[in-house]
Amino acid sequence: MGYIFGLVVTALFFAAMHYFTELTKKQKITISAVLFAIITSATAYNIYSAKEQEKMLDIVMRFEQHKDIECNGITVNDANFSLSVGTYTFIGKKGTPNYDQMISVSECSF
Repeated sequence: MGYIFGLVVTALFFAAMHYFTELTKKQKITISAVLFAIITSATAYNIYSAKEQEKMLDIVMRFEQHKDIECNGITVNDANFSLSVGTYTFIGKKGTPNYDQMISVSECSF
């Protein structure tokens, strides 16, 4: 829905620029190129952010399924670490070699 709204606003912007401004053709092309670059960058960032969030949720799900996860050369599992859901951080449990060690879920892979 947000993309449709964005396209409508962009179309209205171009219509206003075409009919109600006294800009030269070169200025209109420059403005259009800058606007296109901004929209493309925002879309690419949204796609990247969604993929990163999905990856983090997959890692958390694997952790909750008692599977081992690799994080910067350290094997993370529920026997040695607990998960802080608010910050998506693995924290080493007391009495383990990883006591007080904190590892961000974003640093992990599966």
